[in-house]
Amino acid sequence: MKIKSDYILKKIAGSYVVVPVRTRAVDFSGIIKLSETGAFLWEILSKGAEKETLLARMLEEYEVDEATASADIDRFLRKLQEADLIE
Repeated sequence: MKIKSDYILKKIAGSYVVVPVRTRAVDFSGIIKLSETGAFLWEILSKGAEKETLLARMLEEYEVDEATASADIDRFLRKLQEADLIE
């Protein structure tokens, strides 16, 4: 999985925001705001990664149990898929 190249992550006034670029900037309406954890996962996905990699990196970075991390990643990936942000 990988974040589509038409979106970038910016930190604006302490908040993480997904910004459409190129052709997506014309078609996209709305705003996507991410938590610090969401931004962490986004950065990994921007280079391409599977769920197993996301889970391993999240367990290294945060004090969270595997079941909770896995469920949170599933929810995050589902939202990205629904918004058509990953390929």
